[in-house]
Amino acid sequence: MKKIFILGSLNMDLVINSPYMPMSGETLKGSGFMTNAGGKGANQAAACGKLGGDIYMAGCVGDDEFGKTMVSNLKNNKVHTDNIRIIEQQTSGIAVIIVINGDNRIILDEGANGRVEKKDIEKLLETAEIGDIFLTQLENHIDMIGYGLKLAKEKGLYTILNPAPANSEITGYFKYVDLLTPNESELKLLSGVEDIAEGSKALEKMGIKETVVTMGSRGYAYIKSGNIFYGQCKKVKAVDTTAAGDTFCGALAVQLSKGTEMKEALKFASLSATISVTRKGAQISIPTLDEVLKEY
Repeated sequence: MKKIFILGSLNMDLVINSPYMPMSGETLKGSGFMTNAGGKGANQAAACGKLGGDIYMAGCVGDDEFGKTMVSNLKNNKVHTDNIRIIEQQTSGIAVIIVINGDNRIILDEGANGRVEKKDIEKLLETAEIGDIFLTQLENHIDMIGYGLKLAKEKGLYTILNPAPANSEITGYFKYVDLLTPNESELKLLSGVEDIAEGSKALEKMGIKETVVTMGSRGYAYIKSGNIFYGQCKKVKAVDTTAAGDTFCGALAVQLSKGTEMKEALKFASLSATISVTRKGAQISIPTLDEVLKEY
């Protein structure tokens, strides 16, 4: 099994359910308030750990209780956290999440996530070997994400970029990306095209070798060399979609690290993500390997 290296964000999620999005100046009565460890990088690392991957993460947290809680939670999920740096006199990243009818709206304060430096990435990849996997997202500064992708490719790693939240500045680093995993809105923003087939062609011209477009309850599309494969997902009632995409990416990385063929790896990733939307929260919603195998 190959190692998985993640460069990414760590946020404490502050979650509340709302009947609808409040208007300007309006106060609503919400329900079900909860705090739980999140951040796209940490969510994907937790997914890798829960689902049986050999996972190493780099990122930054503040010297506050949220930071301590987030690192402890990752350790409990079998993530190697030696490369998560604590920044003194800095708050950790925060995500305020409003859940409306099972869907979510998120406001981020990057906090310590904005303090990631090249030295953090270099330290993370010190033990990386050819064929290992590098997975990252876009909640850290783009130049640091780009540096990580470039360094990973120089070391011979298979690079996966989850371009969320979408930011067109990352396109300059696409030549260092093997697999891109956008959702439909991210595909449109990055490629300028809404159609999946045409959008993937535009991405390929920018240097992307393979693309997986996640389509929520409609499944996913895998595109390579102009060939498209559509996969379905199990139908369930969504309770909270927070971390569903992160679960998908983490699960996919784990299966690829084990040498699983892409289409089978995507099937496993889709089921893992489907299970996560039936539960509330971010990392706490991610299923374990045993839970996924029972539904497989």
